[in-house]
Amino acid sequence: MVSRFLADARLVAGKDLRIEARSRVVLNQVAPFALLVLVLFGFALDADQRTLRAFAPGLFWVAVLLCALLAVQRSVSVEQADGALTGLRLSGMSPAALFVGKAAAVFVQLVVLEVLLTAGIVVLYGSEVEQPLLVVATGLLAAVAVACTGTLYGALASGLGVRETLLPILLLPVLAPVLIGATRAFDDALGNAAVDGWAWLGLLAVFAVVASGLGALAHGALVEE
Repeated sequence: MVSRFLADARLVAGKDLRIEARSRVVLNQVAPFALLVLVLFGFALDADQRTLRAFAPGLFWVAVLLCALLAVQRSVSVEQADGALTGLRLSGMSPAALFVGKAAAVFVQLVVLEVLLTAGIVVLYGSEVEQPLLVVATGLLAAVAVACTGTLYGALASGLGVRETLLPILLLPVLAPVLIGATRAFDDALGNAAVDGWAWLGLLAVFAVVASGLGALAHGALVEE
């Protein structure tokens, strides 16, 4: 049973990632958009290096969330094309496995974007990574939380038929705890504030567990709608 579940989830994730590898939407469109957001923030803050370094953690995660919206919308649109979602449902695949697979594909894309954005704040803002392990842990936990929540709400918005306009309104307020926790952890990792970044990882971990659990349970009902 578990092996079938994992095989189905791996199949869905592999399918989405292969589609992305062929289309290169993330690398050719979303990644440049993310870096452009950092550049525009730099212009808005008048290119003051001290100010940029101080605001880098928050700007980083705002950019990640904006890119996550694009990644989730892309993930949903893939299943809507040519009745792919109907085919997956008729195959007898577990809705939970479908959720895990799609969330895993979004997670991989977010990790790639986080790596690019980390390089971006180092080069553009002059930030210094003082605790690499904390940066990695924060990035992974936040990516899990965002991917699972985004996949769940993407299915909800898709069922309502207005995913492009409603998804940001539904998703961004729910991800506020992730934005706060990840930003505070990055404040410590980049040496910007005297806070215990590791303590904030607890918030991210709890959010990730709850989001993944709720997503696996509720995704089937949302897809059926």
